[in-house]
Amino acid sequence: MSKGYSVAVLGATGLVGETLISILEERDFPVSRFVPLASARSAGKSVRFRGEDIPVQDVEKFDFAGVRIGLFSAGGSVSAEHAPRAAAAGCVVVDNTSKFRYEADVPLVVPEVNPEAIAAYTSRNIIANPNCSTIQMMVALKPIYDAAGITRINVATYQSVSGAGRRYMETLRQQAGRSLGGEQLLPEGGVKPIAFNVIPHIDEFQPNGYTKEEMKMVWETHRILGDDSIRVNPTAVRVPVYFGHSEAIHVETRRKISAAEVRELLSRAPGVTVLDEARPGGYPTALTEAARRDQVFVGRIREDISSERGIDLWVVADNIRKGAALNSVQIAEILVSEYF
Repeated sequence: MSKGYSVAVLGATGLVGETLISILEERDFPVSRFVPLASARSAGKSVRFRGEDIPVQDVEKFDFAGVRIGLFSAGGSVSAEHAPRAAAAGCVVVDNTSKFRYEADVPLVVPEVNPEAIAAYTSRNIIANPNCSTIQMMVALKPIYDAAGITRINVATYQSVSGAGRRYMETLRQQAGRSLGGEQLLPEGGVKPIAFNVIPHIDEFQPNGYTKEEMKMVWETHRILGDDSIRVNPTAVRVPVYFGHSEAIHVETRRKISAAEVRELLSRAPGVTVLDEARPGGYPTALTEAARRDQVFVGRIREDISSERGIDLWVVADNIRKGAALNSVQIAEILVSEYF
């Protein structure tokens, strides 16, 4: 990756955008020209990249000609408008929204799982980044899938408020302060308080009773593994944690695999750190391991006493880093090393 590339980050002033910029620096991505983009209300602000303050440009007025890579994280409606425009100008867009994830001619990629899918970017010059919860689950489950097959996944997610953006993080801070001050928190507009609470509802409810966040895990698992036969049963829950999603995952495999085999597989898996000791603190948590780290952490590995071919896992990862920004940059790294 010695050659430099013109790189645009759309959503540069948001949580994921800021993290994208820091990861580009940390990993010494070959950037010859850096262009931060955002909506008109953020245009004129500046972001810091490699010691330089660079003005944020209004995406509505920006011409993507000459930009080779676009890292988009500004919402589905923004991507719907500007990703095709950027792609037509020769920019390869790695899109972090849900806009293109389910379109057959747009690859949906987790680099540790299906990097070969990146080759299909030429159909539209767009690559989709999966949902944060799906990414960490796929990183943890791919070695098991390859070794023993998977027939069923039952997963409950415990998702941090940063997944809903800065505003919801501030909501948690304010509600926690009010609650600690003795105020009784009540639902507002039908939305239940998040402080000191657990809410089994993320995104819109679908006709089948699942939420869209839950169905994303079903659709994306099938696409990423290329296996529609896997039965996926998710429950997505919001918890009062700032950074890091946690998942209790129960899988049924085609052939029986022991917990010891799973530990060995995952200890050698790219992007995975195993912390699995049957003692107090011998497991990863969002706060102590995942937050602001790049790895997917796995613990509580055990054989499911309710299923002959069942394995249980506890998986945590930083939803803003591996669940969004890092995954996008890893895709871009493969693009420039293998396809450009």
